[in-house]
Amino acid sequence: MAEAAPRAGWPVLASFAGYRWRWIRPDIAAGLAIAAVGLPSAIAYPAIAGLPPETGLYASIAPLLAYAAFGPSRQLVVGPDAATITVLAAALATMPGLAAADRPAVAAMLALIVGGFYIGARLLGLGVLSTFLSRPILVGFFAGISLSIITGQLKRVTGVDVEAEGLIAPFIDFARKAATIHWPSLALAVAMFVLLQATSASRLPIPGPVAVVVVSVVLSALFDFKGHGIAVVGEIPSSIPRLALPAPSGATFDQLLLGAGAIFLVSFAAGIVTARSFGQRGGYPVDANREMIGFGAANFAAGLFSAFPVTASDSRTAINANIGGRSQLASIVAALALLVTVLFLRPALAILPIPALGAILIAAAVSLIDVPALREIWRISRIEFVFAMIALFAPISLGVLNGVVVAIGATFAYLLRKMMYPRDALLGRVAGHEGFYKLHRHPEARPVPGMTIALVQGDLLFFDADHVHARLHAIAEAMPAETRWLVIDASAVTQIDSTGAAMLEEVRADLARRGVRLGLAEVHAEVRALLERAGFLDALGTGMIFDDLDDALRALEAAPIAEETHEQEAEEGQGRGGVGGV
Repeated sequence: MAEAAPRAGWPVLASFAGYRWRWIRPDIAAGLAIAAVGLPSAIAYPAIAGLPPETGLYASIAPLLAYAAFGPSRQLVVGPDAATITVLAAALATMPGLAAADRPAVAAMLALIVGGFYIGARLLGLGVLSTFLSRPILVGFFAGISLSIITGQLKRVTGVDVEAEGLIAPFIDFARKAATIHWPSLALAVAMFVLLQATSASRLPIPGPVAVVVVSVVLSALFDFKGHGIAVVGEIPSSIPRLALPAPSGATFDQLLLGAGAIFLVSFAAGIVTARSFGQRGGYPVDANREMIGFGAANFAAGLFSAFPVTASDSRTAINANIGGRSQLASIVAALALLVTVLFLRPALAILPIPALGAILIAAAVSLIDVPALREIWRISRIEFVFAMIALFAPISLGVLNGVVVAIGATFAYLLRKMMYPRDALLGRVAGHEGFYKLHRHPEARPVPGMTIALVQGDLLFFDADHVHARLHAIAEAMPAETRWLVIDASAVTQIDSTGAAMLEEVRADLARRGVRLGLAEVHAEVRALLERAGFLDALGTGMIFDDLDDALRALEAAPIAEETHEQEAEEGQGRGGVGGV
């Protein structure tokens, strides 16, 4: 589904642009499924940071409504995130004077500050950083978080206390403790997984996750699952979110700023990767700057309703996409469903079996591993497939933020290496044809008598200047003895710095000692301006700057050899040291 083109300015209800009434049914179904899947994590995640369980419910209600109002994405769902809550726990741990009773207020204040960071980053246009997340990274990361979701359900669906983290270690730990498998839990999970596949294949009007929740609750009530050792959600707090400005104590201002900064970095990395991953999968564009507004609003709402920092939730977004949610109405329905649950349905959901929820998450994760895309990347570019694998395994092994940094770092290293060794080619003419052709591609092309034409296919900057210098030196060494000019086709040189200008001067001086003149053709305006400031154009001579290669050819044919040699000697004398200090 293609999203509507984003409106300029700050988005308000942008995800509802072009809304169609036929989307109501899938949106409501998706919202109920999001609430069903998000409830257990909403209750469980706060314990990681030593917060009461109701804060997780608050983080799953108010932020969803705020993002629905200000977020640009139709499908993205915000809420508690494992990586973000882990960093929150680390930030709270740096505050030794913080009492347990003060932790909720400090967490809420951190959410407000994180929201401020998002808005500030939006004003500075820092969303451009997300453009460094290439398609292989997105596909690999998407598969990685899917595998992470699957491994995270081992304990839920089997009852085995799996403590290891990562991708392989949990399965090794599981194999060692296989004797403790709770077979009724595993049987229930398998049955619910089969039910999910059956409802998907039969295209029933009731979404699979909702059917699983209803069926498993009924079975739990009839057969007393809890009494048979099957884990259930348990008692749910009955309190509802209350609007209030947090009044933190026990934390200094610098501790709050540093903690919020770390949370912002992790939540942005995790959130924007999730947004771009689902955007790439759904075929719609993602504007990172506009997403910052939505994330900022969500965190402001979390702070004002006594919750904690939130970001995009991959599991909830996966459920939304899997069910077919078409707009942020799904998030609104999910928030209202959780609110109704807190007020009226606590006894029913208290007996909801955990293995059934694990089956829902596994089914959603399996559907999100894009094997055809990985196969296509392997076929097109093996090195990019390596980046996809790095993006797949790094977040699982190193955490979301470190994994993203490693994947982007590998991409940068590869990109920098390619930029350090720009390609070049010699050009010539084909009899009976206009223009110039690469000699290595066109066997019928012949060099221009008296002139060697070198096409440099890259910028001339400090990190590639030595390589280009070496290549031009090699070309000069191989030129025929009758060569009078070496003309560089600079059409592909869009940038140059002082190091590049000094390198060109060295090439010019070396050619002059050989009795060969250096020329430049098709020089971009910015490149020409820098070369002029460097004094290189004065040393080169205005007669050796050409609009195109045809002009260079006509100038060569019109230049008498004797006069050319005299002019070259005069310009050499005037230009000595012209750019020596560059």
